[in-house]
Amino acid sequence: MKLAYLLINFSSVIVPFIFSFHSKIKFNKEYRYFWPANLAVALFFIVWDVLFTGLKVWGFNPKYTTGLYIFNLPVEEILFFICIPYACVFSYHCIRKFYLKSNTYTLESSVTPILILMLLSLATIFIDRLYTSVTFIFLAGSLFYLKYILKVRWLGGFFISYSFLLLPFLLVNGILTGTFLEEPIVWYDNTNNIGIRILTIPFEDIFYGMLLVLLNIALYNLLKDNAFKKTQHR
Repeated sequence: MKLAYLLINFSSVIVPFIFSFHSKIKFNKEYRYFWPANLAVALFFIVWDVLFTGLKVWGFNPKYTTGLYIFNLPVEEILFFICIPYACVFSYHCIRKFYLKSNTYTLESSVTPILILMLLSLATIFIDRLYTSVTFIFLAGSLFYLKYILKVRWLGGFFISYSFLLLPFLLVNGILTGTFLEEPIVWYDNTNNIGIRILTIPFEDIFYGMLLVLLNIALYNLLKDNAFKKTQHR
């Protein structure tokens, strides 16, 4: 089915997009922060994607794509870096707005260093596996920079939000990697990852997804904070 990947992107974003204009949510008011953040992060991931596709770390099944390519990537793959972050940042916005009323600093103080240590340990052990090592090093470095250099206070809220997002994220990734389908839409060379799968999903995808969402939220929050500081100084 040539429209499969396109329909996955559309299905992921349509409900968040519609509810973005709800009077109690008003995520559309956040567009001036979200879109610059998203486009910058998308560019980073597209460059990464082009390199790894060229190295055959992963690839795409033409049976499930429209045949339109940009930078040697299916157009659906480009849209993935827009649609999935949109849905995730929208969810993060809603969770913070309606549910995260308490301070989550204690959570981030305990989880962040443990996660960084685990990621760096696995990256070292599997340094010859490109997908594993690059993903884990980037995520560990991002968490370290946010926690100990920028000293952000929202990582606890991010971890809580991502734990809720894991189920739909794994559902989308499950379909992309072949769950419920005869063949995967996105295939992986197992010599470049640990080889552990959750159903059809490479273990690394959990942390690749975390990095994608984290960087979008980090830039989104940074732009919001900068805008707030400017209004305070007027």
